Amino acid sequence: MVHSAYDAVELVAGVPGRIEAVASHAGKLLVAASDSEGFLRGSDCSLRIYSSPASSPEGGGEIRRDGPYALERHEQRFWRRPPLAMEVSASRDLLLSLSEWFALHRLPGLETVAVVSNKTKGANVFAWDDRRGLLAVGRQKRLTVFRLDSGREFVEVKEFGVPDILKSMAWCGDNICLGIRREYMIINSMTGALTEVFSSGRIAPPLVVPLPTGELLLGKDNIGVFVDQNGKLIQDGRIIWSDTPASVVIHRPYAVARLPRHVEIRSLRAPNALVQTVVLRDVQRLVQTGNCILAALSNSVCGLLPVPIGAQIVQLTASGEFEEALALCKLLPPEDSNLRAAKESSIHIRYGHFLFDSGRYEEAMEQFSDSHVDITYVLSLYPSIVLPQTHIIGEHDKLLDMPELATESSDVTDEMESYSLQLHESDDKSPLEAKKMSHNALVALVKYLQKKRSGIIERATAEVTEEVVSGAVHHSLILSEPYKPKKPNKKRAQTHTSSIAREMAAVLDTSLLQALILTGQSSGAIELLKGLNYCDLKICEEFLKERSEYMVLLELYKSNEMHREALQLLNQLVEKSKSEMENTDFNKKFSPHMIIEYLRPLCRSDPMLVLESSLYVLERNPSETIELFLSENVPADLVNSYLKQHAPNLQSTYLELMLSMSETGINPNLQNELVQLYLSEVIDWYNILKEEGNWTERTYSATRKKLISTLENNSGYNTDLLLKRLPQDALFEERAILYGKINQHLRALSLYVHKLQMPERAVAYCDRVYEEGAQQPSKSNIYFNLLQIYLNPRKAEKEFEQKIIPVASQYPGIHKSSSAKFKGGRTGKKVVEIEGADEIRFSPSGTDSGRSDGDGDDASDGGPIMLNEALELLSQRWDRINGAQALRLLPRDTKLQDLVSFLEPLLRNSSEHLRNYLVIKNLIFRANLQVKEDLYKRRQAVVKIDGNSMCSLCHKRIANSAFAIYPNGQTLVHFVCFRESQQIKAVRGANSVKRR
Repeated sequence: MVHSAYDAVELVAGVPGRIEAVASHAGKLLVAASDSEGFLRGSDCSLRIYSSPASSPEGGGEIRRDGPYALERHEQRFWRRPPLAMEVSASRDLLLSLSEWFALHRLPGLETVAVVSNKTKGANVFAWDDRRGLLAVGRQKRLTVFRLDSGREFVEVKEFGVPDILKSMAWCGDNICLGIRREYMIINSMTGALTEVFSSGRIAPPLVVPLPTGELLLGKDNIGVFVDQNGKLIQDGRIIWSDTPASVVIHRPYAVARLPRHVEIRSLRAPNALVQTVVLRDVQRLVQTGNCILAALSNSVCGLLPVPIGAQIVQLTASGEFEEALALCKLLPPEDSNLRAAKESSIHIRYGHFLFDSGRYEEAMEQFSDSHVDITYVLSLYPSIVLPQTHIIGEHDKLLDMPELATESSDVTDEMESYSLQLHESDDKSPLEAKKMSHNALVALVKYLQKKRSGIIERATAEVTEEVVSGAVHHSLILSEPYKPKKPNKKRAQTHTSSIAREMAAVLDTSLLQALILTGQSSGAIELLKGLNYCDLKICEEFLKERSEYMVLLELYKSNEMHREALQLLNQLVEKSKSEMENTDFNKKFSPHMIIEYLRPLCRSDPMLVLESSLYVLERNPSETIELFLSENVPADLVNSYLKQHAPNLQSTYLELMLSMSETGINPNLQNELVQLYLSEVIDWYNILKEEGNWTERTYSATRKKLISTLENNSGYNTDLLLKRLPQDALFEERAILYGKINQHLRALSLYVHKLQMPERAVAYCDRVYEEGAQQPSKSNIYFNLLQIYLNPRKAEKEFEQKIIPVASQYPGIHKSSSAKFKGGRTGKKVVEIEGADEIRFSPSGTDSGRSDGDGDDASDGGPIMLNEALELLSQRWDRINGAQALRLLPRDTKLQDLVSFLEPLLRNSSEHLRNYLVIKNLIFRANLQVKEDLYKRRQAVVKIDGNSMCSLCHKRIANSAFAIYPNGQTLVHFVCFRESQQIKAVRGANSVKRR
């Protein structure tokens, strides 16, 4: 980095004698020069004041470059000896000098203000803190601190001893940095505590240079080291000079060093590169003033006047030193903020193009981001990214609209054109190189767009919110106004101007999606689409289809609520995964489970779409699909009706799984639907077996087992309708279950015993009814009915007929359809037909209180008695049967030996109950006697009343009056008082009841 930061201008020439020190005040030069004769004698030094001919008589504040300075005033023998150091306090208009001793003069008249002769005589170095008015003077191995009191005299504050002779020093806060022969130390000006920093160089003496920031630059031969106020090293803080400097001054943003052969200027910013070299030989002093640096030669003074910042920025930008140019932009005056922002933006853009061409894509994106250029400008560098059409004005067009930036915009255009040419010329690169460059560039683009996205999306969202609010307000105003005829709206043409933020968001999201896919970040693209996004549907859809990014495409459809298209794509992908069996990754990625998971959030918002799209998975994953319907509360009636119309083969599957998976069961209509489906299938199966001659009641198919299980475990179906559909000569087990559901227990038991010949099922039926408590209050009746069927079939049939007749008279739809004559002493068959079964309902609380349509040839024929089964029932259920009724029902020729298993536990239980009753009776009698005895004792209580006995209510003597005694046996009252107190209590109780 080499450019012209300063112009060397000779300000004063031909100074008589030797220049010892130089300073400036109010635009004038103060030169301390030894007279030619005094110079030879080593004593007497004069002060010469020079001013610019073009400056005003009052003087200006800056050193001017227009013409040489002329001598204005000459003070001979101002000092007895040449000054070792001279400094001007501009804020206090004071001249500080150290000659034979330290002196203070008022400017511009040079009146002597103060002289410190005692403690400063023989001093060789001083440091002035202008803000606090503190002076530190080093003399031999002593350090003295003074304070300027009231601007007239110095007051000694502290004096410290130091290890060696002081060579250089400077204030740094409350501390003073000391350069002592070959090392640096920090001393606290209040306590005198010394802290070693590090050793100085071997060649040059110590050099302490304060920085405007409060830090220090310490010299170590040809290296300048940066330290903080406590002497701690600052990381990466050092300047390497080309030679050992004799002195260094700081003039932001540069450090200027006086070297033996020239003056060297370096940047204060790391890596502290060389800025400029000014060839000036025999430089004796370097002094920093307000606007320039004064270089004092033997008998002349040169001024290093800074080149204007704008000109330096142009130089640095042209030479490719963009970072230094940006650093200089910070030094532009605050009043030129627009120009400063424009220059910074232009430099950032140029720097970004430079980095992009160099393959440093991420750094280039950082520069583009700092330039605040539109993302469309950056995206123009990527011809492979397809952008949606917008009304956004390009950044180049914006620059052209600003006259002060016309040059900048033209330069940027040149950069863009040159970059386009480079893109065409890069075709001869190897494919691998081009692919690598493209990938890295796209990765950088992704980071750039992600960094920009939050702000752009926020503005777009705010724009949408504002439109919604304004629309709602407009609508409310229309409703509040009286009716007026509508007029056509003529302001609709400005729609595109109000959606700039959304268009920019669409450009960003569309580009970001493409960049993510091109860099292999499909997961990032999915995350982008899951949140709020403005991706252009058409461009992104075509892009994703070309690259077979189906997962991202599904998310794109989902984010745009195109669920039908997404589900169609999913079905195609699942079918494709089945055909491509060798591609295991594809199979894992797309499975029917994905369709189920996609449908889950749609169950509440669009159940019809869910049903239309669930047929495929219902066939292949029925349990998961039904679980989906149940967990998301899809209306079961809606599902059932849809399946019944479009997929009847899946209807029973759905109802089965729903019945098994639902904890609360399903509604009666669906239960009835499921049972009807089972029954239809069973009847068809029965007709086939009947034609083949293979039908028996003990033949079971899978569907018949399901039908029986459903009939037993559920009760929400229409029993009458099912009984009507059952065949008259078969499916007796199903008929028995249905009879049981409507409490026609006698008919059910008859079917189990005589038709099915399954006595064990009849006993189990009685147990279930007994345990369920359906027979109240006499639970043993159900077992007695079974005994009656076993032992007296004819009587059971008569009782059955007696119970059927009242039902037939109550419901007109029930009538006798036929009657048969008795044969061989056997009970004739009775067929009862129920018409209008849908309107008839039987009371569940009554036993055998009615029957259904379709009941026919299923009553008992009154065959031979089943004594063995009856005896076994008595022996197993003796505790649930009335023994006396059972004995009366048994045949007279029944052997007593066969009744042992029944009578023995029955009699034992009866005897045990009798004994228990007797014990309880005696215990109750004994308790009664005890109560009577206690009553007698209570009545025998003696109360002694004498002349001192008092009434507890009226507090008068009882004497011979009638009295009453409370149950505690001690409280005595007059009987009259007691009666009155009881009456008062009764009245108060009545009043309280009325108040309530």
